[in-house]
This record gives sequence, structure tokens and C-alpha cells, in this order.
Amino acid sequence: MGRVVRFGMLVVASCSMPVLADDPRDPTMTPQAIARDRAVIQQLNRRQAEYVRQRDAGYARGWQDYEAARGRTSSDDEDESADYTAMRRDYAAQRREYEQAVRDWKADVAACRAGYYDRCDNR
Repeated sequence: MGRVVRFGMLVVASCSMPVLADDPRDPTMTPQAIARDRAVIQQLNRRQAEYVRQRDAGYARGWQDYEAARGRTSSDDEDESADYTAMRRDYAAQRREYEQAVRDWKADVAACRAGYYDRCDNR
């Protein structure tokens, strides 16, 4: 039983250590230590940003090579972009027509319920 308790205390102590890492009241965090930490963190951030830039550039080169191997060109992308723009324009027009048809139908329903039975044509 004593082993279990000691093990539990060890687990609790090891889990609580990272919590103290960001303690603003930590007496060892002098202004010099804070500046040192800030410099280290900035350096790590710069390294990570450079890594991400290089990684993404490699991904881009890979995609360009893939597209070239498939025989695709940038004009294919322009064609697809033009098609997409046309489809969006058509969708917008169709959506406007649909919304107008719904408004007309709702007006007919309201008129029918108000007693204008000529508007009740069961569309």
C-alpha cells in the first residue's frame, strides 16, 4: 500500500511541474531571465516559421511537378477558374429566381387565405 501512495505522490509531483513553468510569481524569473526566455522563444518561432516556409515551398514544387507530369498547364487552371466564375454567376441568378418564386407563392397563399380564391390555383 505504501508503494501505491508513493507512486501516486510521484505522479502528482511530476504532473504539477509543468504547471509551475509559467508561474508569473516565480522568484527565479528575473528581468534578465524573462528577456532570455523571450529571446529563446523568438528564435524558436523564427526557426519554425522558416521550416514552414521551406516545407510549403517543397509542397508547392511537388504539386507543380505533379501537374506537369499530368500534362496540365496554367491555362487549364484559368479555364477552370472561368468555368467556376460562370457557375457562380448562374447559381446566383437561379437563386434569385427561386427566392422570387417563393415570395410569389407566399403572397398567393396569403391572398388565398384572405379570401381571394382566384389566387388558390394549387401550384
